[in-house]
Amino acid sequence: MNVKQSFFSADNYIKEFFKVLMEYSPKLVSAFIILAVGLYGIRFINRLSLKIMVKREFDPTLSKFLADILIWALRVLLFVTFISKLGIETSSFVAILGAAGLAIGMSLQGSLSNFAGGMLIIVFKPFRVGDTIEAQGVVGTVSEIQIFVTRIISANNQTILIPNGILSNGIITNFSVAGMRRLDLSFSLSYETNIKEAKDLILEVVCKHPKVLKQPEPVVVVRELTDNAIHLAIRPWAKNEDFGMVSSDLLEQCKNMFDEKGITIQPFVRDKNS
Repeated sequence: MNVKQSFFSADNYIKEFFKVLMEYSPKLVSAFIILAVGLYGIRFINRLSLKIMVKREFDPTLSKFLADILIWALRVLLFVTFISKLGIETSSFVAILGAAGLAIGMSLQGSLSNFAGGMLIIVFKPFRVGDTIEAQGVVGTVSEIQIFVTRIISANNQTILIPNGILSNGIITNFSVAGMRRLDLSFSLSYETNIKEAKDLILEVVCKHPKVLKQPEPVVVVRELTDNAIHLAIRPWAKNEDFGMVSSDLLEQCKNMFDEKGITIQPFVRDKNS
């Protein structure tokens, strides 16, 4: 008798399961159709929006950021539509999602600060991808501006990630905006040196360098007279991409010229009162 009752009970469960499945299958099929079509539609909209922004010459960083915002917003909307089609009460789900978002937001205040910093960088553009900048004690070329961090490649090819929060709130020196930079070189010469002769010789070396710009004109001035030396400042201009090479070349060529002319370079002695 117990075996028969168990058999009939299991049979009833199976019948009930298939009954519910038959009733629920149209919702299930339609929900997954909506999900599949929605995912395809999101990819299509993403590609279309990127093409439109490229055609209208949007900033590449801003284009990627807006496309990411759009795709995640559409995914959330699709997910809510999907679970609603399955018959799940969306109001309760939205309330749970809101509470979870608040809790996550409180625990990720630093990340939210970096997100806000990324927004400020993207909107106000203190620098762009490809610019050479100095920030937070780091000098390098900006390779990527992400939502939370900015990726910088240093001169020795090290990858440095700076959080956007502190980056947007700190001092940023952008060397690429003007397209050219002034070199600030200096030599300390003995008091036996004829200043005019030394300045003329330095200007001759500077003006012969092919990478030194003619405008603005390079200048050589007496920067300071100390107890043991005459300090000359050399201020030529070069394009950003030639800056390092020109600086190295001029120092070497001026040193060779001083040796050839018998001009003595004095060791630099820092003033104790400075």
